[in-house]
Amino acid sequence: MEISSEGCSPRNRSDHLMRKEGSEDETPFQQKQSLELELSDRVHGHGHHDHYSDNIIQSMNALDILRETVRILRFNSWSFMAITFLLICPVAAVVLSNILVDESIVKSLSIRLMLVAKASGLPLRSLIKQSCQRFAEMMISSVTSFPLYVSLLLLSKAAVVYSVDCTYSRKKFDASKFCLIISKFWRKIVSTYMWVCTIIVGCITMFCVFLIAFCSALSVLGFSPDVAVYAAVMVGLVFSIIFANAIIICNIAIVISVLEDVSGAQAMLRSSILIKGQTHVGLLIFLGSTIGMAFVEGLFEHRVKTLSYGDGSSRMWEGPLLVIMYSFVVLVDSMMSAVFYFSCRSFSMETSDGEGNSILETMAISAEAIGIQ
Repeated sequence: MEISSEGCSPRNRSDHLMRKEGSEDETPFQQKQSLELELSDRVHGHGHHDHYSDNIIQSMNALDILRETVRILRFNSWSFMAITFLLICPVAAVVLSNILVDESIVKSLSIRLMLVAKASGLPLRSLIKQSCQRFAEMMISSVTSFPLYVSLLLLSKAAVVYSVDCTYSRKKFDASKFCLIISKFWRKIVSTYMWVCTIIVGCITMFCVFLIAFCSALSVLGFSPDVAVYAAVMVGLVFSIIFANAIIICNIAIVISVLEDVSGAQAMLRSSILIKGQTHVGLLIFLGSTIGMAFVEGLFEHRVKTLSYGDGSSRMWEGPLLVIMYSFVVLVDSMMSAVFYFSCRSFSMETSDGEGNSILETMAISAEAIGIQ
């Protein structure tokens, strides 16, 4: 399914820097009008396509995508705030508090992991123990929170993609239309998410098997435990890069399953082809989002879950605040994935004229027409 070039912001960004200089002296109402005109120019430009515009697209980086995300957030702020509070915040509260995690199961699993690590030749140092504890907690939390991931969180991702698409189509978020569209295409979105989960579990399983086999081989060959630890760290760094690329492909595949008429393995293949030449941008986006989420998780761990100061009265306001902060990071990450999709899409498509309709609405209309026939 072809997407009109008028719906992709990176294709029409040449006037932004000239407009930005004079925006500081404008009133808030004038700034809002300027922002709407700016997004309108991007969405409904004249389709001018030359060598200069190609260079602009090729030079886009993660910071440009972040700026574009902020502009979209300002343009359609109410819908994104509703998505954050209604769909993301409940999931964030459960994930941060680990309210569904049974500590006895985590302790039992972490002990088993430490025994496996010791059997493979790794010394049980504090780093190994903390890694096993964290990995066990992550596994149990992911399993217990999976119903929330496949319902509220996945629905929030689809809603964010729909809102970004509506913004590029110069439309406001319509909850009734969104519900109608999601009811038609929810199955293929869930199918893609199942593939995402399979790929993530497969990557983690392969890493664990390879790490155990590699450390066991070093132990059999007579290398010291210190060498095994350093080797495990290097293997972990290599895996982090591979895992980050897999996450980027999975995130774009979710966007593709919402915006295009593909799902599952086809969405994964389409995503891997689409991000060619732009992988470094996706890695920076993933790194920024991961650091942001880890920072908020650390604050929640030490300021809310662990009582290390005072009488704990500040938990009443620090807990909800950190949940909102975490939800906002998740929202921005989903928005940047959608903008990154449009950036990669505009890089590989030809200039065409369109009517400015949302891609999702066009798909819904086509589905209704097929149903009537």
